[in-house]
Amino acid sequence: MKNASNRLNLSVQYACNREGLPLRADFVRWARAALVGGGEITIRLVDAEEGQALNNEYRGKDYATNVLSFPYDTEPVVLGDLVICPSVVAREAAEQNKPLDAHYAHLTVHGMLHLQGWDHENDDEAQEMEDEEREILAALGYPDPYAA
Repeated sequence: MKNASNRLNLSVQYACNREGLPLRADFVRWARAALVGGGEITIRLVDAEEGQALNNEYRGKDYATNVLSFPYDTEPVVLGDLVICPSVVAREAAEQNKPLDAHYAHLTVHGMLHLQGWDHENDDEAQEMEDEEREILAALGYPDPYAA
């Protein structure tokens, strides 16, 4: 039996049209790759209206964003929620000419790192976090999400 401190308990809530969205198994793979130790994580996929309301309430920014991270605890396991807005993810992937699944993988990894205390408030933190994301995504078979 796997040590409970290394177990990932992942719930995926499809609170919007789920046609064409990644499967729970995809989110499990991406989240597990970015998680050190165990975790109890909820990923909620929302429409733009809910994404905008949450971004406005918690960050004071009145627009829907791609991913929001709500960390609750990191010991003994990571506890937190990720909120992903598929309409923003799809728009960004198209604008950046990236495969949609690669962008979902990147945002899941990015959000998981935030849940574990990573941040990008200054240039050094941003570089460290981006390097970690690149390494995780490469191990998953995805290209560098920051490549020009």
